[in-house]
Amino acid sequence: MTVQIALLRGINVGGHRPVAMSDLRDLVTGLGFDSARSMLQSGNLVFRGDARTGEILERLLEAEADTRLGLHADFLIRSAKEWKEVVARNPFREEAARDPSHLVVMFLKAAPNAKDVKAVQAQIAGPEVIRADGRHLYIVYPAGIGKSRLTNALIEKKLGIRGTARNWNTVLKIGALADE
Repeated sequence: MTVQIALLRGINVGGHRPVAMSDLRDLVTGLGFDSARSMLQSGNLVFRGDARTGEILERLLEAEADTRLGLHADFLIRSAKEWKEVVARNPFREEAARDPSHLVVMFLKAAPNAKDVKAVQAQIAGPEVIRADGRHLYIVYPAGIGKSRLTNALIEKKLGIRGTARNWNTVLKIGALADE
């Protein structure tokens, strides 16, 4: 069985799209997946399952969450192997060691093209730095995320691709949960 990681976009943030993690674990288990575990309230799931992966699994979980829970949310799926690659390919190792809460990985539905990544980089008005790698953006927010004008909404608009972000501490914790 393959270990899968599901990240939900935009749930339990500021009271919008509230959902209990127990409901998400029950949803995944009810679909025949095993060992469903969650971390934090922001929609991080780890589970074991059959060969369904990637976009097929994303569409299944999105449709079933809508039908069973009335939850309209994007699911972004990565296998445990892909997750390890995300960690290994981090271009900001010094920043990760020095200030991991200001390093973010944005997990995307698809890989952006170079022109669109350059369009995002052109929007940076502060000290933020972005590097793209496949379906992931690594972003350093040295002055903090909350006041930055480089928001997820801006990034998604420029890329034309939906995604969800996790800080480096969370990325590592999810990786550890997937390894258990």
